[in-house]
Amino acid sequence: MFTFMKGLSVWLVLKQAAYYFLFVLAIWGGKNKFGIKEFHDDYASLDTMKSLRGFAAIGVILHHISQEDVFQEAKVLSGFVNAGAYFVALFFFCSGYGLIKSLKTKENYLKGFVKNRIVKAIVVPFYVNVIIYGIYLYFSKAKMPAIQWVTNFSGLTMMNRYAWFPIVLALLYLTFFLCFRFIKKRPICYAVIFLVIVGMGFLFSYNGHFAWWSGKKNWWLDWGHPDTTWWKQQQVLWFSGEWWVNSSIAFLIGLLFADFEKVLVPWFKKLYALKLHILLVLSLIAYKLSEYGQSKIGYWTEYSGKGPGVKDKFLTYLSQMPLFILIGIVAVILLMKYHAGNPVTRFFGKFSLDTYLMNLMAIETMRFLQSNKTSPFKAGKYNLLVYALGVFAVTVIMGVAEYYVTAGVKKVLFPKKKKKEKETVPA
Repeated sequence: MFTFMKGLSVWLVLKQAAYYFLFVLAIWGGKNKFGIKEFHDDYASLDTMKSLRGFAAIGVILHHISQEDVFQEAKVLSGFVNAGAYFVALFFFCSGYGLIKSLKTKENYLKGFVKNRIVKAIVVPFYVNVIIYGIYLYFSKAKMPAIQWVTNFSGLTMMNRYAWFPIVLALLYLTFFLCFRFIKKRPICYAVIFLVIVGMGFLFSYNGHFAWWSGKKNWWLDWGHPDTTWWKQQQVLWFSGEWWVNSSIAFLIGLLFADFEKVLVPWFKKLYALKLHILLVLSLIAYKLSEYGQSKIGYWTEYSGKGPGVKDKFLTYLSQMPLFILIGIVAVILLMKYHAGNPVTRFFGKFSLDTYLMNLMAIETMRFLQSNKTSPFKAGKYNLLVYALGVFAVTVIMGVAEYYVTAGVKKVLFPKKKKKEKETVPA
C-alpha cells in the first residue's frame, strides 16, 4: 500500500508540474490594470501577441508529448491530450488579427503580399522543413516507395505529419489576399472566407483520417489487407484529420475583431466584469457542446463498422465551432486587464513555427528516454519527466537551427536589392 501511494504521489507531482509551469508563464512579467476603468492600451501589441503565441507554442509541445502511448497509459499530461486545438486556435486568431491591423496601418500592404507573407513566411519554411525531414527519414532508413519520396518532397503528401498548420495557414492567407484585393465590400470578403473555412471542414469530413473511399467498405478495419497501400494510410494525404480544420474558424474571428476593434473594445469596457463573466459562461457552454460532440458523435467514426461516417464528422466539427469562435475573444478581453511577457514566452513566440515543425523529430529521436531498458539515465519512475524535458530541449535546439537555416535560404532566394547611388554632376 505504501509503495502504491508513493508511486501515486510521484505521478501526481509530475502531472501538476506541467500545469504549474504554464501558470508561471502566464503570470511571469505580468502587468495588470485591475482598476474599474483601467485597461491596457497594448493588450494586442506586437510584443503581447508574440508572448501569447509563445505560450500557445509551449502548450502545443505539451499536447504532442501527451499523445505518446506511455503518457496516455500512465495518464500523465492527460489534460493536454485534446487541448492542442485550443492552443492552435490562438495562433489562428493572432494571424487573422495581425493581417487586418497591418492592412489598416501599412500603406500598400497587399502589394507583394503573396511573396512576403505567403512564399517567404510560410512556403519557404515549409519546404526547408520537408528537406530536413527527408534527410532525417533517409538516414533513419525509413521504408517508403519511390513515388512516396517524390510526393513527400513535392508537399503533396506529408513528409512531416505535424506540418499541416503552414499548409492551412497559407490557404487562409491566400483566400484573405484574393478577397481583399479583388472584392470591394468587406462583408462579402468575410462571407467568402467563412465559406472557405467551412468548406475545408467538409473536405476533412469527407476525407476522414485516411483514403477510405479507395477500396471495399470497411477495408480499413483490417490494416493488414493487401490493398492497404501507403497513400491510403493515416496522416498521409492533406486534410486527413480533424486537427486540419477544427480551430481554423479562429482565423476569421481574428480578422473580424481587428476590423471592428474600435466598436468592440469600448463596448467591453462598459460593465467589463459582467460581460467577461457572460463570455466565460458562454465559453463553458461551448466547451461542453464540444465535448458532447466528440464523445457522443465523434470524429473517428470510421471504426464503428458502419462506413466513413461523413455526416457524424461534420456534425462534430460544427459542435466545436462555437468554442473556437470564443477562444481568441476571451484571450484578448483578458489581455485588456492583464497580460504577461517574459523571456520564455517571447523566445517561443519568435521561434514558434520552427519549434512546432521540428517537434515531431524531437519526439521520435528522444523515445529511447521513455524506458529504463533503453535510457542511459535509468531514471525509473521519472523516465517520463526526463523524456519530456529531453523533447523540449531538442525541440528548441532543432527549431532554432531550422530558423537560421531557413533565414539563410531566404537570403539566397530573395537577395536584397542594393540601392543605386545618385549620380553627381561635377562642378
